[in-house]
Amino acid sequence: MRLLLIRHGQTPSNVKHLLDTAVPGPGLTSLGEEQAAALPAALAAQDIGALYASTLVRTQLTAAPLAAHLGLEVQVREGIRELSAGDLEMRGDHQAVETYLSTAFAWSAGDTERRMPGGESGVEALKRFDAVVAEAAACAAHTIAMVSHGAVIRMWAAARAENIDVEFASTHELRNTGVVILSGAPDRSWRVVSWQGLPLGPDDRAPEASGPAGEAVDATDG
Repeated sequence: MRLLLIRHGQTPSNVKHLLDTAVPGPGLTSLGEEQAAALPAALAAQDIGALYASTLVRTQLTAAPLAAHLGLEVQVREGIRELSAGDLEMRGDHQAVETYLSTAFAWSAGDTERRMPGGESGVEALKRFDAVVAEAAACAAHTIAMVSHGAVIRMWAAARAENIDVEFASTHELRNTGVVILSGAPDRSWRVVSWQGLPLGPDDRAPEASGPAGEAVDATDG
């Protein structure tokens, strides 16, 4: 199975550097709409057979041009929504962003009982994302695209892929409409094939306003 995890296009909250994770969330900026419109050409070489988006408006707007081009229905699933910021919602200060991302990457490192302040735990976040991936793996399509969010994509990839770790995922940004491509299966293992256009070999580990969920940070001390 080939899994394309696509971050949504730019939103007004990305520009303001805010942790905006609640449903339904904002729409796209003009740039975000342009980014979404560019996806069909950017992914032309991918034989996408199924397309998913989260329950947040921005992912569905980002997926719409790709769905129209491919003639696919966007399957909306709550499980691939952004990591809930809880008590940090709509904050953009350094402390809030550091707490949010360090908590997310602690989950990737195995501390899944840890809870986002006022939000979900790593157990809950991984379980919901895993469930959608498992659902997608059961369909007939070989290549699946999921339009999701910066923090949850980075957290899940670092937790599940055998060839990247927290250091890599935390120090490599994921810009708006950036794509992480993985190969594998839920009942076996996953490997990251490329990260936002950067090809990864067998042994590789841990280079516009995109908002805090996609920025590079040093989470190794969190």
